[in-house]
Amino acid sequence: MKKVLLVTHVGDFIPQFEMRNVRYLQSIGYEVHYAADFKQSSYGNSAEKLKGSGVVCHQVPFERSPFKVKNIHAYRVLKELLASEHFELIHCHTPMGGAMARLAGRTYRKRGLKIIYTAHGFHFFKGAPLINWMIYYPVERLLSRWTDVQITINREDYQRARKFHANKVVRIPGVGIDLSSARERKLLDKEAFRRSLGVGPDDFCLLSVGELDANKNHVVVLEALQKMDRSNIRYLICGKGCLQDRLAREISDKGLSDCVSLLGYRDDVEQIYEAADLFVFPSHREGLSVALMESMAKGLPALASRIRGNVDLIEEGRGGILVSSREPDEFADGIRRLKRDPELCRKMGAYNQRAVVRYDTCEVEKVMSRVYHEVLG
Repeated sequence: MKKVLLVTHVGDFIPQFEMRNVRYLQSIGYEVHYAADFKQSSYGNSAEKLKGSGVVCHQVPFERSPFKVKNIHAYRVLKELLASEHFELIHCHTPMGGAMARLAGRTYRKRGLKIIYTAHGFHFFKGAPLINWMIYYPVERLLSRWTDVQITINREDYQRARKFHANKVVRIPGVGIDLSSARERKLLDKEAFRRSLGVGPDDFCLLSVGELDANKNHVVVLEALQKMDRSNIRYLICGKGCLQDRLAREISDKGLSDCVSLLGYRDDVEQIYEAADLFVFPSHREGLSVALMESMAKGLPALASRIRGNVDLIEEGRGGILVSSREPDEFADGIRRLKRDPELCRKMGAYNQRAVVRYDTCEVEKVMSRVYHEVLG
């Protein structure tokens, strides 16, 4: 049977974001294999979606950091896998998955192997630290020589990738979202659900969804709240990550325990979007955020950092307010402005619901089916 290999460094990336591509590849007669470190998880219990999917899994002990010596072992395991199986295509994602797959697969391209790499946001971008440009830019430029199709998900990355060496560069609307599902109302009793989250009927509810790490930058919102009148404001943060304990201490030390809640990873995040009044998205770096798209589909206005990806999704003044990711005063001003103007929030939310249509999964599927057809013949 013809075989395709998907590669990511964490084991729940494909089940979280790429199952439509899996099903498409299976529908055209390919056996789908998946190489990843299944001991690492970033998306809750998403890996459960692989059960019964027909995907053949291969454990590869990737490390997220490119400086970890253990990645040498991961490279060798991946090379052994490529030697023992005959794959017609590797489709890789995530920085380490993409780097290792292209390094391991480069010699097999002479035998007809094709390699697709989807960059969900290059680590080098406008405003990125100099060290990112010094390390990641030359590496990505080199790896593009062994890339048949480079897929990007935002305007900035697309323009930059076109200057590299991949045989073809394609831009897709991210991993997309299922709008028919995202727009369904999940809450039967909004006020009761808000109460269960500690949100009062008169509270202005801020919501952030994302991993608790330095990049997601939740701390800037805490600093903003510390600077302002917090009467009738509740801030909910959904997600897990390495900074969970530190953020809990920050909340306590800043005297914010009465208005900020760390909710952890939630399976009911769609209901929480509906319970919120404003989506706050302070990341330093994004590719094209699914969480931001989901909030748009739910009709929420956005207060987001002015960065690559976010500027693709949010139109300044119409769908939300864009601010510097490093300026708590700008976040505080945005919260005040939107809190006192419910009509503006409503208009921005309605605009976002219209704007997000172009990011429906059906649009992604159209582009990806064309890419697979061209590569696989």
